[in-house]
Amino acid sequence: MSHATLDAFMKSYKQRLEEDMRLAVSQLNAPSIIKEAMDYSLQAGGKRIRPILLFATIQAFQRDPVIGMPIAAALEMIHTYSLIHDDLPSMDNDDFRRGKLTNHKVFGEAFAILAGDALLTFGFQRIAEATDLDAEQKVRLIAFLAKHAGPEGMVGGQTADIQGENKQLTFEEMEYIHLHKTGKLLTFAVLAGAIICEASKQQFQLFETFATHLGLAFQIRDDILDIEGDQMKLGKPVGSDTGNQKSTYPALLTLDGAKKHLNKHLKAAKQSLQKTELNTELLMELTDLIGARDH
Repeated sequence: MSHATLDAFMKSYKQRLEEDMRLAVSQLNAPSIIKEAMDYSLQAGGKRIRPILLFATIQAFQRDPVIGMPIAAALEMIHTYSLIHDDLPSMDNDDFRRGKLTNHKVFGEAFAILAGDALLTFGFQRIAEATDLDAEQKVRLIAFLAKHAGPEGMVGGQTADIQGENKQLTFEEMEYIHLHKTGKLLTFAVLAGAIICEASKQQFQLFETFATHLGLAFQIRDDILDIEGDQMKLGKPVGSDTGNQKSTYPALLTLDGAKKHLNKHLKAAKQSLQKTELNTELLMELTDLIGARDH
């Protein structure tokens, strides 16, 4: 598969997803201010890596990726809620996200909190109301998403991240944070595709291993970009992690060591994909893209 094909796939499904989310929010029987605040952050840009991973996993099974649209939308809504809350003054206190004013800077703290709450709960509603999945699949997807987004997943990672501020973390403590705060929703994206396509137990385990390595690679690349990245592309100040005194892979391993660690996880991720014996070319290219991305 060529990069042109991957670019076309990403562009097409990113557009479909954004149209789906905008329509779903616009049709809510809710106060206009909360719909505006939800839509503002949902449409704030980004590559939509998590939903694209879900669509690409479905494609690996030779199924139509569109069947995963409600799940992809739910995933992106929950990811977006976490960003809105992350940016709040009581958390990271950020004024900009992807080059745009953060939600609370536009709508105020109260409506930003409520917009996050609304996206979190509406995400689960989208899965429950999905028409192309049976009841057993929906229950499994809801359970997996709750686990990966909640206290055993992303929220647990965010908690450990806050506790670790202004401290010198061990490598294990830092990896726990990244496996949970960043990695768990990436893992869910891939596992959701496997659930929708009724993967075998062995395939499911291989996809879980793939996604775990990919999630760590994603965060290591993020840490490297915080040192080497382009501020205009990143949409945030370069060196913000250092300024916030956060433990990062380059800080613990050196920049060269972090790059070696990145390549180790990318290689392990690809090896797991190969063992699924599916058409994983798109996922392979996405793995390369995550490893080499510049923002």
